[in-house]
Amino acid sequence: MESIAIVGASLAGLRAAETLRAENFAGTIHLVGDEIHKPYDRPPLSKQILSGDWELERTWLTTDEKFDQLDLTLHLGDAAVALNVEELTLALASGETLDVDGVVIATGARTRTIGAPMGGVHTLRTLDDAIAIKQAFESRPNRVVVVGAGFIGAEVAANARGLGLDVTVIEMAECPFERSLGAEMGAVLADVHRDHGVDLRLGVGCQEIVGDEHVASITLTDGTNIETELVVVGIGVVPNVEWLEGSSLTIDNGVMCDSTSLAAPGVVAAGDVARWHNVHFDETMRVEHWDNAITQASHAAKRLLHGESVGPYAPVPWFWSDQYDRKIQLAGRTTDFDTFEIVEGDIESRKFAAIYGRNGVIVAVLGFNRPRHVMRYRGLIDTKTSWSNALAAEF
Repeated sequence: MESIAIVGASLAGLRAAETLRAENFAGTIHLVGDEIHKPYDRPPLSKQILSGDWELERTWLTTDEKFDQLDLTLHLGDAAVALNVEELTLALASGETLDVDGVVIATGARTRTIGAPMGGVHTLRTLDDAIAIKQAFESRPNRVVVVGAGFIGAEVAANARGLGLDVTVIEMAECPFERSLGAEMGAVLADVHRDHGVDLRLGVGCQEIVGDEHVASITLTDGTNIETELVVVGIGVVPNVEWLEGSSLTIDNGVMCDSTSLAAPGVVAAGDVARWHNVHFDETMRVEHWDNAITQASHAAKRLLHGESVGPYAPVPWFWSDQYDRKIQLAGRTTDFDTFEIVEGDIESRKFAAIYGRNGVIVAVLGFNRPRHVMRYRGLIDTKTSWSNALAAEF
């Protein structure tokens, strides 16, 4: 190969570029991104940036010197609009066409939205989004309404409360976080927010965001009207795959790949946009976590260079969320778990570790301020330890 295009200039894209160079690829690397910014870190946007603990510069993923050493041909602010898989040509919004020998698709995902754009209504995905919400916090709105009690919404709510703002969280589910943590653990996290003064409205959705040029209130599906000057919508993301229409790639809630991250000859995918069969869990998945963006991008880059000899990509997914004084970590998969047990600490103190099992094997661990236990049990998940042996483990 003499040239490779990486489509997506965020964490996965940067790690793919770093891996290509580390694997001694000396050819041209095109880095294509729809934003003008160089690669930056997304997790701090809903954490340290909103809280005011970090300056924006701390979100850059690498120094200018190290970035320059990668010797990339940059196409920032110039999104990819089409890919010809057979000829391996990439069309950009500017009209330029890149003729390459390999492609890494790392276009990530975008936030779901509600209604037409309106002043005071935000989503949180990009650096510019975080700046806008931080500035809105600083204006001291009468109330912050967060639509969606996923982890991004929860972090926004926690940071707003930390700044002394009144917060209402709207969630369609009767139990927030149930899909990712299970009902019992979801209820624990919901109580953490209630303890910190969040007005949590469950089993109800957003009927309408009311306002002319700027939001004035939000009407819920139960008819309740809440006055607010700031709404943050956190109802999940959609993989950025529209630009691949007509490419002949298989698109199904992301770019479908085989177990090695290969989407087509000469084309791999990584990060939030990639969907693949994880042989460790025997499950087809798309993972929207920071750690996965790093490890899958590195694996995909090696797959592009070295072929199928790199083997399957079969990680134990892992992520964390900082909310108030709780560090919440989850490793593994809680999908269809059939058994569950607290193995360290207790729910009352909100400092505990819990494990999940399926078909007699440990498949996930959740920790509230128990990072050591999460990492130890993550190792047991990696080795497919039996449920009985996981329960007997002492750390």
